[in-house]
Amino acid sequence: MTKTELPELTVGELARRSGVPASALRFYEDEKLIRSRRTAGNQRRYRRDTLRRVTFIRMSQRVGMPLAQIREVLALLPDDRTPNRTDWARISHRWREDLDERIRQLEQLRDQLTDCIGCGCMSLSKCRLANPGDQLGRQGPGPQRLPDHRGESYA
Repeated sequence: MTKTELPELTVGELARRSGVPASALRFYEDEKLIRSRRTAGNQRRYRRDTLRRVTFIRMSQRVGMPLAQIREVLALLPDDRTPNRTDWARISHRWREDLDERIRQLEQLRDQLTDCIGCGCMSLSKCRLANPGDQLGRQGPGPQRLPDHRGESYA
């Protein structure tokens, strides 16, 4: 180890510093989001920059990004380089359209919540007015008044 190199982190140290349970860190490693090296005793050791990568993963999850999308953007970074401010700006711009669509869907759900969420369940008396004869149920399973995953609306 050179003077400028800092010691690697154990799984316990990384868990304490990041606030992420060790089990989640092992899961992130299994999912190829982070990586470690193994000591002669088969213990995990993480480079210190893994702390920033874990923080990036947690913040990405907090805004609703699935791990598959997080993995995709992390794969765009050079090996062993953690996201910096410029990277985050590029990534957040890439995710903005997806987040805007999620916001639109949540606003639509909120606005329809007092009426009918479009499930076609016929369990509320008001559904007989909004969905006579269970017309929405004949259009297929799931919420028919909310847009599907492609952003299209069925009703």
